[in-house]
Amino acid sequence: MDNDTKRFVRVPRDFESLRSTIIERKASMPKRLAQVAAFALGNPDEIAFGTTASIAAASDVQPSTLVRLARHLGYEGFSDLQSIFRERLRERTLSYEERLATLEQSEGDEDANLLSGFIAAATQSINRMAATVETETFTRAVDILAAADTIFLIAKRRSYPLTAHMTYALSKLGIRHQIVASPNGVDPEMVQFATPKDAAIAASFSPYAADSLSQAEGLADRGVPVVAITDSAFSPLAARAACWFEVAEADFAGFRSLSASMALVMALPVAIAERRRKLHHPKTAK
Repeated sequence: MDNDTKRFVRVPRDFESLRSTIIERKASMPKRLAQVAAFALGNPDEIAFGTTASIAAASDVQPSTLVRLARHLGYEGFSDLQSIFRERLRERTLSYEERLATLEQSEGDEDANLLSGFIAAATQSINRMAATVETETFTRAVDILAAADTIFLIAKRRSYPLTAHMTYALSKLGIRHQIVASPNGVDPEMVQFATPKDAAIAASFSPYAADSLSQAEGLADRGVPVVAITDSAFSPLAARAACWFEVAEADFAGFRSLSASMALVMALPVAIAERRRKLHHPKTAK
């Protein structure tokens, strides 16, 4: 990118803006640039910590490709691009004490600011998903899940509440399912019971849970369709899913919302139950 072009290009200065820019431009990127961009969004910690040589080796490109990607996106060089990943890591790895300290620095009524901040983040997350989610994707996901003998639910860490709610909803609706969250560590064995007649819902957001990725990949390899809930077109989950939703949650003072994701997993079980009712009782379904 030459200097004249740079004047008219807004260079992303935070990770979310960078992620959006890469996704918007991925279709027009040269193959090698798209390859390293996908690696960067899927492995942001490695970009933050690594050297040019180690990152190039891990992403299977030449070191010069990293510089080319940075300049393609409008940065002065790779170190400039890398600084975005390092700042993201600093923000995401704040301890809970540091996050609370950040909240205490805000002016005005502390309790009111806290509540309004989380409400604003939740509202932003839901509005963003409402503007981007495609009805066709939702219908495709419902088709897959309604046809399954058993629905396997996969999520760890921050994403776990999503599958916890779906377990409750699917149980109430009489839909056979299996949450992959054993207290005795037999999750890998649990997913071995799944067959191509089943399906799975897997949820994970950057930084992605390794267990969720490996379990979802193992299911996909065995022909089990996976419906993924994740945050990027370059997410490892999206790459192996039969159908996937991109949900970018906003945060407040470093605490990320789950509001949009929760709205989605509240809708899915009800839609699955309704689809099954229509399939089994077509004459009464109106």
